[in-house]
Amino acid sequence: MNEIATKENIKIEDMIYEIRGKQEMLDSDLARLYKCKNGTKTINLAVKRHINRFPERFMFQLTKDEYDYLRFQNETAKENNMSRTLPYVFTEQGIAMLAAILRTPVAEEISIQIMDAFVTMRKIYIKQSTKTLIK
Repeated sequence: MNEIATKENIKIEDMIYEIRGKQEMLDSDLARLYKCKNGTKTINLAVKRHINRFPERFMFQLTKDEYDYLRFQNETAKENNMSRTLPYVFTEQGIAMLAAILRTPVAEEISIQIMDAFVTMRKIYIKQSTKTLIK
């Protein structure tokens, strides 16, 4: 298991947000899990080098309103800690593509855990939806 996720008792499911009706993860959370030394800069540079692999259905940048709402709902960051640019978010497919271009043992290991977390979240959502339909 990923050292950071274990040592800091991180639950990956808590890093998955619903944005624009899809389950997404923030670039800053991915940089933390992937142990990127330069934070989101590492991810952003890797994506820019392979931008053709990241259509908007895999990755997009949050609007200011989306970021403010997410920050308010989840206390993801303080206003004065916000970077100069708005964060990017990655879908499950975008995360799989990101792991393929980062090609590090940590990226491979944590990507498997992230995919498992997405599956868990889908199961929970389906279970909740089924309960709602049965009532």
